[in-house]
Amino acid sequence: MTGSYVEGLRLEQCKKYFNDVDHTDQYWLHFLRWMGGSDKVNTTAIDCHLRQRGHESAMTEKLIRMPVIRSKVKQLRKSADARKALVKSQMKYTTQIYGDLFEKYQPDLVIASTAGWRLDRYLLREAAAAGIETCLAVIGWDNPSSYRLPGAPMQWANCWSGEQKRELVDGADWLPERVNIGGIPTYDGYFRNTWRMSREDYFKLHDLDPDRKLISFACSFITFSPNYQDIEALVKLVSEDQLCEPSQLLIRLHPNHFIKDSLFEEEAIRIRELIRDKPHVHLIEPVALGGDLGFYSGEDMPEKDSMMAWSDVFCTVYSTMVVETAIHDRPIIAVCIDAPGGWNKPEKFCLSLSEIGEWPTHERYRNAGAGRVVYNIDELRETLDLYLSHPETDHEERMKFIIDECTFTDGTSGRHTGEYFVKLARQAKHHEHPVYQFDLIE
Repeated sequence: MTGSYVEGLRLEQCKKYFNDVDHTDQYWLHFLRWMGGSDKVNTTAIDCHLRQRGHESAMTEKLIRMPVIRSKVKQLRKSADARKALVKSQMKYTTQIYGDLFEKYQPDLVIASTAGWRLDRYLLREAAAAGIETCLAVIGWDNPSSYRLPGAPMQWANCWSGEQKRELVDGADWLPERVNIGGIPTYDGYFRNTWRMSREDYFKLHDLDPDRKLISFACSFITFSPNYQDIEALVKLVSEDQLCEPSQLLIRLHPNHFIKDSLFEEEAIRIRELIRDKPHVHLIEPVALGGDLGFYSGEDMPEKDSMMAWSDVFCTVYSTMVVETAIHDRPIIAVCIDAPGGWNKPEKFCLSLSEIGEWPTHERYRNAGAGRVVYNIDELRETLDLYLSHPETDHEERMKFIIDECTFTDGTSGRHTGEYFVKLARQAKHHEHPVYQFDLIE
């Protein structure tokens, strides 16, 4: 593409700076931003992360540091001034990693896929210090509710929907006139059927039986709870032909399942053992992409699109794929069977799947009626039978759900978002002086 240039994010340099320069202080500043958004919006997701940090802390930290952190979080959730002061205070940890790139390209606008919630905070701080305007482009469905305060002062944001805008404005003090609703560009390909394989090709790819119904399960939420018990129930129902239609199961592993020497890797091994010699149960084994890209990326879109499009019923644990599957108008089940003892590791924080329905995005899925939630194998069997027999069930609710969550359902989010970025860049170019201030509000 003419006029496009690719540069590395220099993540290793960012990690080194984080680890070598006041690491403890930087860590807790990051944690306070994560936990310290306003309680004017639903905080149940971040509350669970706060519980996790307390549970997994060393005893000295539990007794001394965590009470102070909880007190500070309580203050931050009630005080906009305290939140803005926290964001401003982080500028003392501004790097000199990207100075040559700013000098080389002289950007009018820097756009990031998070508000400095990850290592992009160093790029955004350098941009802010140089007087360059910055913009958040929300990529993740749950990002505005699961992460809160920016890791650098920022001027603009582009989000999916009115609900995400409310989370940014009420939860993290963004000015409403500075937040644009542009939809979700990465889903335009779903609405346009850009990536989809034919059913015949997709079934051949995974050695599926074209005469059996396809039930898929995308692993999710495995940081706090195993998925194994959900998969075990599905495998039992499918392999023992307990459903109203002859069916087969396709399981999509989570990227965490490939973390070496982890609980998650152990679960993946257990899953492989469970499905061994079960001809109607199949596993999607993604190819490692290397580096920080993990095991799934944009190259995975044909696989994801086709799996959802050709599933007769899609199952997961409230993952973002409930939105993506609603776009495909396929029946959706959030399978929330609790695992007795969780990970069975006393030092590891566990959360029952039956507890997470109040998380912001999970709550929206349930309130929309876009799919069903089940808590045991009997409910799972009944709901699978309902959807296999009547796939049109909840159709209208799914259609409203994607409008509420994605805003633009005609494949034009990329255009709306791109036009917004161009407008911001042109505005910034005509400013005679730097517009940056050490605040979220100008």
